[in-house]
Amino acid sequence: MRFMIIVKATKNSEAGVMPDEKLLTAMGKYNEELAKAGVLLAAEGLQPTSKGARVKFSGNRRSVIDGPFAETKELIAGFWLWQVKSKEEAIEWVKRCPNPFPGESQIEIRQVFEAEDFGAEFTPELREQEERLRAQSKQRKKDTKR
Repeated sequence: MRFMIIVKATKNSEAGVMPDEKLLTAMGKYNEELAKAGVLLAAEGLQPTSKGARVKFSGNRRSVIDGPFAETKELIAGFWLWQVKSKEEAIEWVKRCPNPFPGESQIEIRQVFEAEDFGAEFTPELREQEERLRAQSKQRKKDTKR
């Protein structure tokens, strides 16, 4: 099972306040534990929404809304992508995480859809396409590390 672990933004993260060395060290150690356990698939922090945009869809129309966005409690400051056996295992890993921000913060856990979750609508042709895209993505990742 794959889970996206979402670090919710705070006023400080939206203001671009960077973590101190102590937190960076603690998060680095935590990420090493995740990697050694074979749990970690990806981990990234996100720039504030002032550097972002949203694209709103309305039928065939598209409109772009530049950041920043007002509702801090609904925003994301970073994420992990994990491979674990269960939601309970993901919860246990999150409980071990250093607090990502001084004071109160929140981390959300969301299961990622897998191919089998889509049932018959996800045809063999669509499954093949998905596998091909994943393989291309892995290859691109390997190529950029060189």
